[in-house]
Amino acid sequence: MLSQEALRKIDREVSKYPADQKQSAVMAALAIAQDEKGYLAQETIAAVADYLGMAPMAAFEVASFYNMYDLSPVGKHKLTICTNLPCALSGGVHAADYLKQKLGIGFNETTADGLFTLKEGECMGACGDAPVLLMNNKRMCSFMTTEAIDKLLGELRELKS
Repeated sequence: MLSQEALRKIDREVSKYPADQKQSAVMAALAIAQDEKGYLAQETIAAVADYLGMAPMAAFEVASFYNMYDLSPVGKHKLTICTNLPCALSGGVHAADYLKQKLGIGFNETTADGLFTLKEGECMGACGDAPVLLMNNKRMCSFMTTEAIDKLLGELRELKS
């Protein structure tokens, strides 16, 4: 189900906890599995749970609670735009509307070419940099004006080839 490389990474995370508390690494293990598979299918969540010696439902509860985990396929580039109040007051809603218009999709939708998925996010802890966007749960993009959005989308489209 998971590659030896993914299991090695999970083992490294497990090693950070006492031997009888492997389950403590569930968040990191789910992130590693998602990075490898693209999203967390039920079978993937069950495989992670089995590897950590926990009930699949317990791992699913974690995966379904946090918005960084995707339970269905997403585009190559998942863009999560913060629309929480501080970002909203500083252009977050405008940035979200601009992204919807530029991509031709709404929140929780993926472009027809499978390149972009747009998500609405809660506070990302960067209110002073608003509006902010999180790309693929890894890269924080600050001050997302329409110009900055156009530049980012252009860069990401170039990565396609």
